[in-house]
Amino acid sequence: MKQRKIPLRMCIVTREKLEKKELIRVVRTPEGTIQLDYTGKMNGKGAYLKRDLEVINKAKKNKILDRVLETNVPEGIYEELEKNMKMRGEEK
Repeated sequence: MKQRKIPLRMCIVTREKLEKKELIRVVRTPEGTIQLDYTGKMNGKGAYLKRDLEVINKAKKNKILDRVLETNVPEGIYEELEKNMKMRGEEK
């Protein structure tokens, strides 16, 4: 039987290519709002972050998401990312 191809995406902070399930997608919707995309299917410009608190903190400190999504990312998005990581126990 033919093996399925695993979709890979690049983390905007570490530049690592990882499986989609190992990343979190942040989306700028066509209306201009910033949201976390848990399904991976929302419309809009997306950016992927590795599921790691250090990566999220580095993205926040260096405003990497702001540059990639070409807009100001609200503080609440970073708080939601951190809360999500702590809930899942992925605080590496």
